[in-house]
Amino acid sequence: MALTGLQIYKLLPQTNCKECGYPTCLAFAMKLAAKQAELSACPYVSEEAKAQLDAAAAPPIRLVTVQGPGHKVSVGNETVIFRHEKTFYNPPGLFVRVKDTTPITDIQKAVQEAMGYSVVYVGMILHLDGVAVEAASGNPDTFAAAVKAAREATDRPLILIASDPAVMKAGLAAADDTRPLLYAATAENWQEMAALAKGAGVPLAVRADSLDGLAELTEKVGGAGVQDIVLDPGVRDPAGTLVTLTHLRRLALKKNFRPLGFPVITFPGEGAADAIEEAQLAAEHIAKYAGFIVLDRFSPAMAYALLAWRVNIYTNPQEPIKVQPGIYEINNPKPDSPVMITTNFSITYFSVANEVDGSGLPGWLLVADAEGMSVLTAWAAGKFDAEKIAKTVKTTGIEERIAHRKLIIPGAVAVLMGEVEEELPGWQILVGPREAVDLPGYLKLWSVN
Repeated sequence: MALTGLQIYKLLPQTNCKECGYPTCLAFAMKLAAKQAELSACPYVSEEAKAQLDAAAAPPIRLVTVQGPGHKVSVGNETVIFRHEKTFYNPPGLFVRVKDTTPITDIQKAVQEAMGYSVVYVGMILHLDGVAVEAASGNPDTFAAAVKAAREATDRPLILIASDPAVMKAGLAAADDTRPLLYAATAENWQEMAALAKGAGVPLAVRADSLDGLAELTEKVGGAGVQDIVLDPGVRDPAGTLVTLTHLRRLALKKNFRPLGFPVITFPGEGAADAIEEAQLAAEHIAKYAGFIVLDRFSPAMAYALLAWRVNIYTNPQEPIKVQPGIYEINNPKPDSPVMITTNFSITYFSVANEVDGSGLPGWLLVADAEGMSVLTAWAAGKFDAEKIAKTVKTTGIEERIAHRKLIIPGAVAVLMGEVEEELPGWQILVGPREAVDLPGYLKLWSVN
């Protein structure tokens, strides 16, 4: 039976040394109870306590990390089946597959195109996570050359796909300075693949066509010394993946079935007839319950849809979606352009920013940290008051970028006008419209004053 945070705390050394990465032993104990940390992070726990804590400390789904020189992807460590129960923690990695039968120049071009794509969404820069290189040729030298080409084209993580251990060994040698995922160990090759993964200290995917076969393989691979394992249950169709991946999540979380307590890898392109079906299936896998998703096609439209969907699925439903506080430039503002302020609730920000952007008029938009609340909600909660507005003006550095001292506050908080003037001596405080849709008309008046 799982232990509570306080029960775990009583078994810890209680030194508050912080070497585990948490400020106190109690904080670490709470993370252990929530299956969000591993006991091995504590260097001072006694052997007697370890014996009692093993079951409580191990996350039901192991955290597995792949890494390139400039980026890493960590998946697993999930604790709930439905995000509204709590939240999902580690978004699945989105990888694009290239094959070693493709000319080297085309491999590099494809990798650069896919990995070079990025989009700003709710103040975050989103991009794909890495490249999967497949040994379609079956030739060690050809595979190694393709892996090297991918490595030269991106610093993001790799997934190496080969069924022949000799071919995989050549690709692994070419993936220097990275921690790739090896795909895949099967009933036929698991001993050689496990030896490669253990020797290199990298994670290994295992594939079987049944959950019983998958559990048997993970126990064999784990017994060979590989702890970071990824599962491929072999299903590819939409209904099959939905049922099987849900079953795997339930076995791990509800039954605490350790042999299947690992992240899952999926290949939506193998179960799709075209790009639209692949995007649909990948979206399903993001929601339920993939850890690594290998795409066979890339387009900006597909990437944007999947990246935005992933952000929304892996946003804490108990917290509002926020944008980063700071200065946002709209339509190349100049020193004499108007300055507006709002809160960092994403819907509020985008309502204001989109109206100003659509008007074609330049402006500086200050976004205050209101803990993700809308203007009226934040004002009522004391999170968007005169002091917060003044602090935002002073700490963002907007004063050095403009030639005037005029600030437009939302019409919904017009009552703050006098207080803001007191907090910002020398500034003229203007009251803007109550609704964002009226901003373009308001700003046109600014341009003639």
